[in-house]
Amino acid sequence: MGSVDKTLFLLKHGKDLLIVQIYMDDIIFGGSSHALCSKFSERMSREFEMSMMGELQFFLGLQIRQTPQGTFVHQSKYTRDLLRKYEMADASPQMTPMSTSAALDADEDGKEVDQKVYRGMIGSLLYLTATRPDIQFAVGLCARFQASLRESHRTAVKRILRYIKFTPEFGLWYSADSSLSFLGFSDSDHAGPQVYFWYLSVFGYFSSLLSSVATSICEAEYVAAASCCSQILWMLATLRDYGLTYGRIPILCDCSSAISVAKNPVLHSWTKHIDVRYHFLRNNYEKGTIDIVKVASENQVVGEGVDKALIKGKIEGLKCTESSLSSCL
Repeated sequence: MGSVDKTLFLLKHGKDLLIVQIYMDDIIFGGSSHALCSKFSERMSREFEMSMMGELQFFLGLQIRQTPQGTFVHQSKYTRDLLRKYEMADASPQMTPMSTSAALDADEDGKEVDQKVYRGMIGSLLYLTATRPDIQFAVGLCARFQASLRESHRTAVKRILRYIKFTPEFGLWYSADSSLSFLGFSDSDHAGPQVYFWYLSVFGYFSSLLSSVATSICEAEYVAAASCCSQILWMLATLRDYGLTYGRIPILCDCSSAISVAKNPVLHSWTKHIDVRYHFLRNNYEKGTIDIVKVASENQVVGEGVDKALIKGKIEGLKCTESSLSSCL
């Protein structure tokens, strides 16, 4: 049983490994040996009334396409069903999920609209972010106004729907040729920390508001890096269950001041007010668990769509689709 995920089970037989993941009444499994997988399948079929669906192609709304070159995970069927549900299948497509010039605010003087439909749209789009980090920021921003929504908020959500109509086959590509490297990207502004993680390809991404007001860019970046560090520690514990171990994990940050605070044990007057819990970033740096590395701001492409509105010109550099899968191989 996994030390972090109690629905994960592993069986080692000599040099072979069998991995079993359970979710409610659904089970997916795989291993390094066909014989071991077949033996497990036969044993489970004898013990329980169950049906075998064959090679994993569809699981919890996720579509999985496996090739010798790698694995592509997407939700194109879910996307098309979503567009039909909200009568947006024939809407004109948009090339970006949100405008980069117009700010979305409370709009207290705007026209009120039906909350039930709006919340349904938000919930459906939140599930789509499982394979679509490019819409995470836009969906998260629109989700903030569910308590008191206006016509402008519904218009913003419909723009996201028009964008996914333009990009229904976008997904996550995991190349079989990639090395087992693991690193994290951390980016932030005064509004809150945004964290992006990579393991082979996109392994996890996270974005949220700061729990307190940051008084400087340095503080915001430092708190974001601490949040990134906490997620990395959890991921390392999960990966150890699979037999993967790592040395120092680099966290790439574009703020030199935040990096200096993390590496310098001296508490300066302008850092004393930072909550003590965020200084565990420095502790893990000193223990050798993580490293803080400077990255140029223009190379923080991972933030596009996760911590800011996606820019039209950068979509081409981020995308991989089912129809263009051959070009991604």
